[in-house]
Amino acid sequence: MGAVAVTVAAGVGLGLWAGGDSGPAGSAQSQAQSPAGGRSEDSPVPPKAPSAAPSPTRSYPLSTTPRTIPAVRAHTPARGPGWRPASGRRVVVNDADLADEGRLLAGELGLTYAGQKDDVRAGDVRLTLNDDEGADPESYRMTVRGGRVAISGSDDRGVFYGTRTLKQEVRGGGTAAEGVVRDEPAKPVRGFSLDIARKNFTARWIEDRVRELGDLKFNELQLHFSDDQAFRIESDSHPEIVSKQHLTKAQVRRIVALAAQRHITVVPEIDSPGHLGAVIAAHPELQLRSAAGSTPQGTVDISNPASAKIVDDLLNEYAGLFPGAWWHLGGDEYRALMVSDPAGTYPQLATAARKAYGAGATVEDLTTGWLNDRAATVRKHGKTPRAWNDGFFRGTSVQPDKDIQVGYWTGKEIGARQPVEYLSTGRKLINYNDKFLYYVLGQPNQFYYPTGQRIYEQWTPRVVRGTTAVPAKYDGQILGGYFAVWCDFPNAQTQDQVAAGIRMPLRATVQKLWDPGKPALTWTRFKALADRLG
Repeated sequence: MGAVAVTVAAGVGLGLWAGGDSGPAGSAQSQAQSPAGGRSEDSPVPPKAPSAAPSPTRSYPLSTTPRTIPAVRAHTPARGPGWRPASGRRVVVNDADLADEGRLLAGELGLTYAGQKDDVRAGDVRLTLNDDEGADPESYRMTVRGGRVAISGSDDRGVFYGTRTLKQEVRGGGTAAEGVVRDEPAKPVRGFSLDIARKNFTARWIEDRVRELGDLKFNELQLHFSDDQAFRIESDSHPEIVSKQHLTKAQVRRIVALAAQRHITVVPEIDSPGHLGAVIAAHPELQLRSAAGSTPQGTVDISNPASAKIVDDLLNEYAGLFPGAWWHLGGDEYRALMVSDPAGTYPQLATAARKAYGAGATVEDLTTGWLNDRAATVRKHGKTPRAWNDGFFRGTSVQPDKDIQVGYWTGKEIGARQPVEYLSTGRKLINYNDKFLYYVLGQPNQFYYPTGQRIYEQWTPRVVRGTTAVPAKYDGQILGGYFAVWCDFPNAQTQDQVAAGIRMPLRATVQKLWDPGKPALTWTRFKALADRLG
């Protein structure tokens, strides 16, 4: 079906569809040319020759859906020239809470930030907080009409994402398309996890990733800063454990502040009771020893109260440095449980378990109690705890606290459990599927650098383990997902090579977290779009 051209007489304003979605922009004809979800790949429909009218000067085809990463969920097309940035044009806001968003956008597009204004000028970009209390706080509406842009949402997070859409449109084609975008994410957790313990990444490199993540509408950055190889953030309570190459607290505060401006929560991870080699190096008395005298790497003796004290010291110290709502406690790969007979190999753990939890208690019970105790520590600071899936065990009398969210990364551990075992108990889960979402430097243990194409074409948030999706009834318990960089062989790539290697996987991941349905674009076209957007 052809589009009917709209003729605009000289001197007539461009606000022809002032009724919002009424008129041709919201008609069945225009909706057919831009299906729900904004997934049409049609080129602009060429206009018919204008009918006789007084002094015609210009006609426009129906607009097409903006091309952004992630793709917008819905677009109502309209006819008009769209909007382009120009010197002297303003960004205005209706609420002081939008000042950060307004200043950032103005600086990026070469506009003037004018603050709170009620007057209307040609070319304005207006950012507005509305009173839609029932809306997803990350949703927004962007209207391009009459030579102006209006971006509104119930929360500054949504308004910020609207500014990212506008920025990408301008970057990709110079003009924001006429019409109305309605957009919101499918998943509330869209994260990137970075192992800065095994490899030292500079503060500037991390800040560059924060800017990249913000433009892509990620909202979490997890920093794994303690492991066997190093402890990478300055400490006042235990300076003896800090590695020579590390981030100062001042640098961390700048990273956290930059992330907050882009509505990204920085989630700290101090892994325990395994992966504590850097702590043990300064405190060898905490090392777990088997009955035969062996010392498994990075493993503290959880029957020793001093082990809990030093970890709690660190959790309490860094709670103020990371003001976000979540804390990752690790819990994975505790080597005492990676042997065939934990109780016989480490009798002190078995004795401590029985003392704490009764005659039938196991080392798994003791380890679960450790996780719950650390969760209680961070909970006192208003944090919701998270832990890796192999920190949860089958058949224990001590159950992990219900509010501990599962970061599901693998099914390779001893006694591995399917994701449904966690979901069927009502537990919330975050997808770190190591088959798709793990970028492990050096590619050890059959880890291969993930390609963006595999994520884009084969993965969804419901594909938690391997390549099989969990039943749709559990979709609401899957909070979202993370793309993760692990630095097992830190010298395998430079940090610049890492940035280049994860560029397309990050974009593919966020596309599927924003909208898990089949993408409108082929991988080739998606990659070309990413190249065009920069």
